[in-house]
Order: sequence, then structure tokens, then C-alpha cells
Amino acid sequence: MKVLMIYANKFAYKPTIKTLDFVPEITEAMEYNNVQVAFIQVEEKDKEKAPTKKFINFIKWLSRKNEFKTIVLHSFGHLSESKASPEFTQNILNIFEEKLKSTGFEVYQTPFGYFLDLDIKAPGYSLARVFKSM
Repeated sequence: MKVLMIYANKFAYKPTIKTLDFVPEITEAMEYNNVQVAFIQVEEKDKEKAPTKKFINFIKWLSRKNEFKTIVLHSFGHLSESKASPEFTQNILNIFEEKLKSTGFEVYQTPFGYFLDLDIKAPGYSLARVFKSM
């Protein structure tokens, strides 16, 4: 799994193109302020052993550094050539959401199976952008 974390003063999206038949129709745009955004690519190898504990520990560590408790999970299949199936990826994101909520985070997900128009305002400081391979 690959994860690109971006701390954003503003993160907004609008669904534009539905890419998967099995996901519900979503047209609502959303905006979040002062949020950590996790661009996540679940890889084929993650089917053997999903890095759930590593991911949760990484988020907890970064939240202490950047002092955040709100996170947006975004499926982003552009960080690696290896991709898990959409169904598996969606399931992993749902597990991450559940586990993070159980440890006190406020968690949101972008619409799965859509191309999105994104609007990101991100400050430039150490640890505002972090890449991790798990």
C-alpha cells in the first residue's frame, strides 16, 4: 500500500464521472477545513496481509505531529503500478474508517469509484506532505 498524506487548510471535491457500476450515484460536493487527507493506493500484495495496523499507527504518529483529529480517506490509484481490485480497496478503506473512528478520529471518505474535481489549499511546512510505503 502507498499513502500520500497532505495536510489541507481546505479540501473540497465534486464528483464528476462515475467509473464503477456497483457504487451508488453521488452528486453532492463536499468541503472540509483543517483536515489531513490520505491519498491511498491499495496494492495487489495487500490481499495477502493488509497493512491495517501499520496504517493506523502511522496516522496516530502523524496526528501527534500535525495536531489533527479529522481525516479524509481518498482512494487514489496513481501511486503505484500495482492495484488491488476495487471491491477489496473499498473494503480496506471502510476498515480504516471504522478503526480510526474507534480511536477518536473524525473520519470521512471521498466517493469511491468516481473521478473528482479537487480543490486543495495546503500550507508549506515540514510534515504537511508525507509519503509512506507500507
